[in-house]
Amino acid sequence: MKKVRLGIIGLGTQGSTYAGFIADGKIENMTIGAICDIDPAKKDVYPDVPFYDNYIDMLESGDIDAVVTTVPHYLHPEMGIEALKRDVHALVEKPAGVYAKQVRELNEVAASKPDVTFGIFFNQRTNPLYRKLKELIDQDEIGAIRRTNWIITTWWRPQSYYEQSAWRATWNGEGGGVLVNQAPHQIDLLQWICGMPKKVYSNVKYGYQRNIPVEDEVTTLLDYGNGATGVFITCTHDILGTDRFEILGDKGKIVVDDSKTLTIKRLQKPEPELNGTMTMQDVAEIMKGGDVSNIYTEEVIEFESVWGGQHMEVLRNFAANILEGEPLIAPGSDGIHGVSLANAIHLSSWLEKEVELPIDEELYFAELTKKIEAEAAVK
Repeated sequence: MKKVRLGIIGLGTQGSTYAGFIADGKIENMTIGAICDIDPAKKDVYPDVPFYDNYIDMLESGDIDAVVTTVPHYLHPEMGIEALKRDVHALVEKPAGVYAKQVRELNEVAASKPDVTFGIFFNQRTNPLYRKLKELIDQDEIGAIRRTNWIITTWWRPQSYYEQSAWRATWNGEGGGVLVNQAPHQIDLLQWICGMPKKVYSNVKYGYQRNIPVEDEVTTLLDYGNGATGVFITCTHDILGTDRFEILGDKGKIVVDDSKTLTIKRLQKPEPELNGTMTMQDVAEIMKGGDVSNIYTEEVIEFESVWGGQHMEVLRNFAANILEGEPLIAPGSDGIHGVSLANAIHLSSWLEKEVELPIDEELYFAELTKKIEAEAAVK
């Protein structure tokens, strides 16, 4: 096998984008093996490519080596499981699922198929800025983490966005709002770089500024269990949105602005040492705008991101893993972490109390089912 024959399940916005990359030769180790969609009109988009209206038929056709699941969130685990069972490599779109219980089932099947590649489409993990940030944290560049703050409100969506499709922003169709649609990448990056919190306490607004039953405003307090804390804020109604991620350590601070600029402030001595040696006169000099070079150094790194480049890198890496054993940038088994964290944020809001991780997956599913039933009752 010189190129991976990819089956695309769902030729919507994302599926069409990936198909375009491959058709244009931008993924050198991949070809379009087949397309599956319930809309027969999509057959004419790539007339020379085998077309199916049933994904099981495509999985069993022999036309493909792998699939990508560009479908509504609830279907990702189901389709991933069916592919893996048939020894078809699976690249699951984000999020890996709506609730951790179903994602765990997917991971268990994947674990029983160690020779079949299982990846997840966390394209932000290929972003050079966030890869550099993870490297800095892993190398203890700013010491032990004390606090994380991420305000990511650049997800502005008008009411017309939600009215494009009946499944959008519903408990039954999408499984939630900003936490499962727009912010999964940041939720994944947060835990990938800084680790999973031990507890969360959230204040979530449902239909706050949009006529939807799911969340459009989220403020969450994270407790990492070792004294470190964090705040995660996201929404879809801030047209002037902010994207700012700060990580404070005992040896410095890193600030990411607009996912483009990385500012690293390295303390000359760890904060505990400065605390034990500095006088209030020293502090006064700093407050007056005096020389701080003996306190910290500052490095600013600018990054540029080519549109589509991150998605293309995920596809290339996925195929390279299948063909050559190149390590996956985003192993599919990692998908459960972001789903569990999003579930915990929801659950804390629903129960109006702090929630520990790992969450009670059965309890979350039961509470989600209540939301779905209540939603159906008013339609």
